[in-house]
Amino acid sequence: MHDAHEVAHFLMRRGMTLATAESCTAGLIASKLAEVPGCGSCLRLAIVTYAPEAKIDVLGVAPALIERHGLTSEAVSLAMARGVLNISDASIAVANTGVADEGADDGTPMGTQCFAWIVRVPGRGQEPAAFSETKRFQGKRNEIRDAAAEWALARIPHYLAMARGST
Repeated sequence: MHDAHEVAHFLMRRGMTLATAESCTAGLIASKLAEVPGCGSCLRLAIVTYAPEAKIDVLGVAPALIERHGLTSEAVSLAMARGVLNISDASIAVANTGVADEGADDGTPMGTQCFAWIVRVPGRGQEPAAFSETKRFQGKRNEIRDAAAEWALARIPHYLAMARGST
């Protein structure tokens, strides 16, 4: 797995920028990248939309989408990523929504995290490539959040390669 330093340098070498829309990780994805000196050239924007209303009001996630799929869903994470990409000029958007505690209202198991990555392929004017996945992490609340943030960053090179290969 790549650590934040590797991912930051990966983005910097390619002249790419990142925007995050975070719920469960509450800014940890961006914070991990911000630990790297010089990251200002690759970290464009980070938005924490913890509450459903913030996802709707700030990122434009449709209330019907949340109602149909639930807050912890790939559909919502994709809508969050699209929302942050729409308000930034970033090359890549990463979004996360999930459950780090027991007792989610909808029965979603603790540790469930839904991610989305949307990649604007450099030099091509096509629709951005969108990817999503769900992963379940073990541990206590903050261990889950930390692992989710690391996972979100670590998957960037993978999804950039996939986006380039899908064109």
